[in-house]
Amino acid sequence: MRVVLRRMSVLAVVFATTVFAHALSAQTQTSASKSSTSSKTSTSSKTSTSSKSHSSTKKTSSRKKRDKGQMAPTPERITEIQQALAKDGSYSAAPSGKWDDSTVDAMKKFQTTHALNPTGKLDALTLEKLGLGSTTAGVAEPVAPPNSTSRLTGNSLQSSRQ
Repeated sequence: MRVVLRRMSVLAVVFATTVFAHALSAQTQTSASKSSTSSKTSTSSKTSTSSKSHSSTKKTSSRKKRDKGQMAPTPERITEIQQALAKDGSYSAAPSGKWDDSTVDAMKKFQTTHALNPTGKLDALTLEKLGLGSTTAGVAEPVAPPNSTSRLTGNSLQSSRQ
């Protein structure tokens, strides 16, 4: 019985995918025929033996593209980090504002000394130990703005905390 149900669910998924693909291709053909109809009317003086080229129009999103991942620290921020590492004794060179090999080595040394994961990369715990982290990170749970509601439940967030 279970095998039959599994096969039926697989068939349902295949059927739904096929229907969706056909609907998508029909929509694409409809928009292509609309664009070719408008191009036919504008080029009615051409001979009927000429080949018609179809150009696809690409929809562009009105949203601004976001860069993935975290941004690199500015040279000023790197200088602050190097100064904090030098104050701790992990960094011996003059602060340059560049994330170079000596900075990575100093960061690994600092992380090892303070029982952190010695990756040589910046993270929130390392910045907190350096004295450069957020003063509110991990202190309390985030508080929602007044009169806000959850998009998931629709409940008022202020009333759920009381």
